[in-house]
Amino acid sequence: MDTTRLRVLLAVAREGSVTAAAEALHYAQPSVSHHLARLEAEVGVPLLQRAGRGVRLTDAGELLVARAEEILGRIDSARAEVAAHAGLRAGRIRLAAFPSALATLVPAAMTVLLRDHPDLDLALVEAEPPAALRALRAGDVDVALIFAHEETDPAGVTVHPLFTEPVYLVTGADNRGDTLADHADARWIAGCERCRAHLFATCARAGFAPAIAFETEDYIAAQALTAAGLGVTTLPGLALSAHRRSDVLITRIPQDGRRVLAATYGRPPLAPPVAAFLDAVTSGPDRPAWPA
Repeated sequence: MDTTRLRVLLAVAREGSVTAAAEALHYAQPSVSHHLARLEAEVGVPLLQRAGRGVRLTDAGELLVARAEEILGRIDSARAEVAAHAGLRAGRIRLAAFPSALATLVPAAMTVLLRDHPDLDLALVEAEPPAALRALRAGDVDVALIFAHEETDPAGVTVHPLFTEPVYLVTGADNRGDTLADHADARWIAGCERCRAHLFATCARAGFAPAIAFETEDYIAAQALTAAGLGVTTLPGLALSAHRRSDVLITRIPQDGRRVLAATYGRPPLAPPVAAFLDAVTSGPDRPAWPA
């Protein structure tokens, strides 16, 4: 399939009409219609249908748009990687990372990276693992820092294990107890969907189901609620390395941990800037020290 026609289809999907897509692409409207007709002929099925004054995607059109975003993103990334490898530019790193990694791992790694490669172009975005992996597959980022509570092998990407961070029980000064079971009747503070699923599984092994009273993905807010005596929670080591309140008690949960991984698209060899970042994040001098 012609990549120009794929870009035209994406523009129509974004803009909602052939006219608006033509304006966005600075094409003549007949040229856009021609590209769409040729693309439909190539795939053999209708991709668009009329919807009032605009158009909407057919089921086949939606499928192709999803793939086109990934295909074109990878083409753009490949061009940038070849240019970097050939020395035509200093190179770039576009990174997506979850919040506690951005607050701990990333600054240390980027400091090392820029020390050795001062002309490197950096771009950072905060994203939880599902969004980070979508951005990676679409070519919007070069590396995704993600976490997983279980073994994982995301489709279409290469995973580079970094370490396993411990998980801690976090309680207030007036709500003591060193084990999960000590707080079976407490109000619980839960985080994101993946963390919540892990919390339920961990508590189930301790013989109870936690009663969720508060929901927040903000590890600072979770500690504030805990310190106020409003509930108990669990937090991973990176979150507590990034910010630890002095008025909460933490107890490491035995045999519990969260895997921290770097994900890249496709298979090696990696583009030089990506390889340099992975080296910095795995060998940097300021790896997090877990709370005692």
